Amino acid sequence: MNAPAIIAAVDLKKKYDDLEVVKGINFSVEPAQCFGLLGPNGAGKSTTMRMIMGLSDVTEGSLEVFGVPVQKMTRNIKAKIGLVPQETNLDPDISVVENLETFGRYFALPSALISERVPKLLEFMQLTEKARAPVMALSGGMQRRLVIARALIGEPELVVLDEPTTGLDPQARVLIWKQLLALKKQGRTLLLTTHYMDEAQRLCDQIIVIDEGKILDQGTPQQLIDRHVKGHVFEVQKPDLAKSTDGKWDQEDIGDSVLYFVRSTQEFIADLPENAVYLHRPANLEDVFLRLTGRTLREN
Repeated sequence: MNAPAIIAAVDLKKKYDDLEVVKGINFSVEPAQCFGLLGPNGAGKSTTMRMIMGLSDVTEGSLEVFGVPVQKMTRNIKAKIGLVPQETNLDPDISVVENLETFGRYFALPSALISERVPKLLEFMQLTEKARAPVMALSGGMQRRLVIARALIGEPELVVLDEPTTGLDPQARVLIWKQLLALKKQGRTLLLTTHYMDEAQRLCDQIIVIDEGKILDQGTPQQLIDRHVKGHVFEVQKPDLAKSTDGKWDQEDIGDSVLYFVRSTQEFIADLPENAVYLHRPANLEDVFLRLTGRTLREN
């Protein structure tokens, strides 16, 4: 038999007075997978995450975490969840080790167990050499790794990651990706929100794209790419377009050029004039995201 879902949402809705923010969404998160919750600003992601954490009430529908309705989650069940918030909200007045020890006491862990786990977490996030350093002496990447280590002090089965690598340089992001994949191999379940589509494509087993409180589509990264942007993208300058391309290929006008989403590269190139100037690349999750949610800037 399949293991029960870690998170299960059925016709989940959230309203603030007359404003419906989440509009009847359905999804389930299976054990030991990384599940991506993607969408533009104001899409309903944060509200959904708050309901999962038990920080916001469900208006309609059902939402279960570890098989229990979120309204009935006990302290013991909540202790099985580790949160990596978007903000780096470490205590700046104490050291790296003291941040972990203090958080361990919030979980009512015995001192001996905290002393056993802290060095392992520091090693896991490659912070051992900074153990006694003040938090403010750490780089941004080190601080984010410490936030992740802090979320793991209670050995959670579910780790909620709210934009864990925002603002980090590529090296720091790659290191965090490596450790998140290691957590998944350990059997942890990850719930990820991110605006970095390459991050979602690399880490996630399943993704839902949400906008205006509704799920636009769901699947593996490759399924979403195959479904919406074929497999290859050609960006062709408008003066170089051949009439034979009109209406024949899946396309999107982006101003000075047109994007074409194709499976057969040779057939498409044959439709272009010899002097056409174009860029050809593999399709990716960012293409899917922009096709589903649009290219208009969201400020809220």
